[in-house]
Amino acid sequence: MNYFAAAGPVRRSAAAVSARLEPSLLAVTAAALTAGGVAWAVGAGSLADLLWGLGTVSAIVPAVGWVVAALRRGRAGVDLIAVLALGGTLAVHEYLAGALIALMLATGRTLEAAAGRRASHDVRALVERAPRTARRLTDAGARTVPLAEVEVGDLLVVGPGEVVPVDGRVESAIAVLDESVLTGEALHIERPRDEAVRSGVVNAGGAFNLRATATEQDSAYAEIVRLARQAGAASAPVVRLADRYAAWFLPLSLAVAGLAWLLSGSAVRAVAVLVVATPCPLLLAAPVAIVSGLSRASRLGVVIRGGGALENLGRARTVLLDKTGTLTGGRPRVLDVAAAPGWKPAQVLRLAASVDQYSPHVLAHAIVDAARERGLELPVVADVTEDPGRGASGTVDGHRASIGRIDTAGAAPSWARGVDNRALLDGAAVAWLTVDGHVAGAVLLRDPIRSDAPRTLRHLRTAGIERIMMLTGDRAEPAHEVAAVLGLDGVRAELGPAHKVAAVRAERDRAVTVMVGDGVNDAPALAAADVGVAMGARGSTASSEAADIVLTTDRVDRLADAVAIAERARRIAVQSALGGMLMSLAAMAAAAAGLLPPAAGALLQEGIDVAVILNALRALRVDQAARPALTPAAEALIHRFAAEHDDLQDVLEAVRAAADRLSDSPGPKALAAVEETHRLLTERLLPHEYAEEHQLYPALAPTLGGPETTATMSRAHTEIERLSRRIATHLHLAHARGGLDAGQLDDLRSCLYGLHTVLRLHFSQEEESYFSLAP
Repeated sequence: MNYFAAAGPVRRSAAAVSARLEPSLLAVTAAALTAGGVAWAVGAGSLADLLWGLGTVSAIVPAVGWVVAALRRGRAGVDLIAVLALGGTLAVHEYLAGALIALMLATGRTLEAAAGRRASHDVRALVERAPRTARRLTDAGARTVPLAEVEVGDLLVVGPGEVVPVDGRVESAIAVLDESVLTGEALHIERPRDEAVRSGVVNAGGAFNLRATATEQDSAYAEIVRLARQAGAASAPVVRLADRYAAWFLPLSLAVAGLAWLLSGSAVRAVAVLVVATPCPLLLAAPVAIVSGLSRASRLGVVIRGGGALENLGRARTVLLDKTGTLTGGRPRVLDVAAAPGWKPAQVLRLAASVDQYSPHVLAHAIVDAARERGLELPVVADVTEDPGRGASGTVDGHRASIGRIDTAGAAPSWARGVDNRALLDGAAVAWLTVDGHVAGAVLLRDPIRSDAPRTLRHLRTAGIERIMMLTGDRAEPAHEVAAVLGLDGVRAELGPAHKVAAVRAERDRAVTVMVGDGVNDAPALAAADVGVAMGARGSTASSEAADIVLTTDRVDRLADAVAIAERARRIAVQSALGGMLMSLAAMAAAAAGLLPPAAGALLQEGIDVAVILNALRALRVDQAARPALTPAAEALIHRFAAEHDDLQDVLEAVRAAADRLSDSPGPKALAAVEETHRLLTERLLPHEYAEEHQLYPALAPTLGGPETTATMSRAHTEIERLSRRIATHLHLAHARGGLDAGQLDDLRSCLYGLHTVLRLHFSQEEESYFSLAP
């Protein structure tokens, strides 16, 4: 931070001088040109020449300074052509042309500076809004202290509208936060007590207390500010390409001017060639486009270290992705709950979560979260013990319950063997529940694929990525399953950090390669790639520091947005530089042939330069094709139905459990399970599907391109309703006949298993295609 503290005043001073010089030069040259025009109109030709000459001289002085500065950096800047043209107009007494060139030079410099300020506004705002102080609560009350004095464990108070100064946990009942600076999303987020809060977000509600969990230097916002201060500092390859253009454009301009003078004998033609070859802001159009791309990415929560990283991202053709935390959520979730005969899945989950609520294990947190999401009351547990690697135990409602690992290799009941089989097929972990020494059920857990991952990969391919592979340290079975679902081009599993680095280097030999990861073990691979991308929202500090790009929001689809922005910015940069130069070359040919006098050439070149820079600024605009714009009503509906999907998971489990019961013992208890399942379908699932059909789909249709885009989902609703009616018919027949007969069992089982499969597929499709559209 000291480097930035020392360098900051110098940069601000230089920027302040530049901000005053360019507008002042524009005002002087415009005034000289206008006053000379008035004098010429009233017949005072000598006075007009004098005024235009003074305007020309006023531009030569700063232009010489810009040329010297470029030469000191080892570049023969194209401003040298401007100096030669200005001097040439004075030498041949073309004062009007000189005044026009001076105005063009001042206009281009001012426009380019304004473009740069606009393009870098978001990154600059990110740096400038970093908090400097915090209010620490002590026995004597709240006291404002420098942020550097805040220590882990301090209790802070964050007032309305204030920026959260350090990472911490909410100590009040709830905190309402605006996280748009970090995530790019405008929605306010509610964080309840004990939930983590990252520094840099804004308190959008009432004052709340915050328990610091990190110092200023170690907080998330400080890391983002460090990255943002580097953004734009490096010269991108496309900008260096523009410098190479200048390397041959300058001698070509001088050669054409000299040849025109030699063949025609007129120095005026040579001056005219130099006038139209004065692309002062022209080759600055490339960096304007690059900085515009940096700005556009920062608005989406993508911090890019500099123009080089953005340009490389735009040229990338291979993307390598870690699995955990990148393609998957990085946090295990309950996949299913299996119950022994005589038990219900809700009972199993309730007891498992009751014991696990005291455990710090990541799987225990997932089980507790699943129980709370389903509204289960967790009783107080006595005599809690935990055996590391085996699980936790405690006394619940007078019974001794344990949740964790058991040995199922011996004589296990058929339902338990079915759980083991499913865990193997689904790549899931199993937590077994025993009550008083008897196995009562099991909870299957898996790290699910992100709902936005499939859409991200499709958009990456649309943006020009030709090869997408997974590199993971995880086991081969779950890795290959994720790769198959997402349609990856390859997968390499069980890799250590060194093997990941070797894989990245092998891919770099084929094409420009991007590596995406979030863990400490990913840091070497991120550093080895052409472009390293870190999932910074929940990733490690090491991976963020090794990366060229950090996604500050926990959304992998921002990667696809960043690739699209980078490709577009690079395309516009090259287009602006080449297009402007081609137009200048055509004007040079006309001037060399005597068809374009110096004054007219100056006006033409002014128009070319302005047009090219305005074209470069297109990189700031949003490409609506990449991310459809949702109405607020549609966005609210997406969040509503996404929450309902979570609530309906127990219905999906009940459908499968009823089918399993029919397979084990098709008696009265199995029939009762089917009846309970039908009640859940009728009272909860079918109303949800009806509401989606008549509320969500019509709201999304205009955004997605019409009702045909949701037609396949509507067909799934029809199939869900058909299978539900078929189950109801079977129940009606069973009641009429006093029970299920043998002829019904196969079809009823097929209906239940089929319904479970259709529902899982339908839910996944909606979450991928529709729910991932909303922040």
